[in-house]
Amino acid sequence: MSDKAELIVEGKKLAVSNLNKVLYPKAGFTKGQVIDYYIRIAPVLLEHLKDRPLTMKRYPNGVDQPFFYEKNCPAHRPSWVKTAKVWSEGNQRHMHYCLAQDLPTLVWAANLADIELHTSLARKKDVARPTMMVFDLDPGAPADIIQCCQVGLWLRDLLAGMKLKSWAKTSGSKGLQIYVPLNTAVTFDQTKDLSRALAEHLSRAHPKLVVSKMAKALRTGKVFVDWSQNDEHKTTVNVYSLRAKEQPTVSTPVTWPEVESTLKKKNAKLLVFPSDRVLQRVEKMGDLFAPVEILKQKMPKKWDL
Repeated sequence: MSDKAELIVEGKKLAVSNLNKVLYPKAGFTKGQVIDYYIRIAPVLLEHLKDRPLTMKRYPNGVDQPFFYEKNCPAHRPSWVKTAKVWSEGNQRHMHYCLAQDLPTLVWAANLADIELHTSLARKKDVARPTMMVFDLDPGAPADIIQCCQVGLWLRDLLAGMKLKSWAKTSGSKGLQIYVPLNTAVTFDQTKDLSRALAEHLSRAHPKLVVSKMAKALRTGKVFVDWSQNDEHKTTVNVYSLRAKEQPTVSTPVTWPEVESTLKKKNAKLLVFPSDRVLQRVEKMGDLFAPVEILKQKMPKKWDL
């Protein structure tokens, strides 16, 4: 493969470079392969990126080298890259986030070594209203994704008792993430209050396995149920995003039967999905996360935990 190329993507010219540069040294996975993955996964990925302010996590010299987050969309972006104007409390100014609305923008971002795609839980038209509630289940060693599966199933059942359906995906790293589609008029205060109440309930009901407080000293051998992601000023890794780990693993939607099977078999490898396997899954199973963008569910007005 040539180290440089000019691609015509949906009628737009894109210069891509350093295609042979290895971004995952232990896997020998190159920047060209990162771009190729994002092109091939785009039919399912773009629907989840659309209209969501994007924070780019860039690894210009590979996953084992320093990275940086880029919230403001680069000034040298092509004229057709759309942006969203969002007020930043921390910076006390408006930020102009990139919007990955189409394949050319996705390829452009991948060419910048934007390996990880982190997005808001809200859309640009109303950044104060989340479309979903999220729980990030983060295991503290020696706990791993197997223990996350158990906590995820407890959480699924609690949510079901509130008449809320939920979907699971791997973080692409070591944990599991539970998404509750809402797509109705809710606020971050509401989703944060409920997610915190559920996390604290689980920590009381299962104190040997679950912790709801952020202190790392509390997490050894336990699963931290991170409810704090339900915040206007935070982002979560997008479904189908690559992760900057030793291997090019992906944040991958999984079925509840897969979660149950992993727990039963106690085999963490069942929920590790490299990029090539994810593409095969999507071809076979479609977009398991599609309902998260469209299913309308109402938050319970009261709850008793």
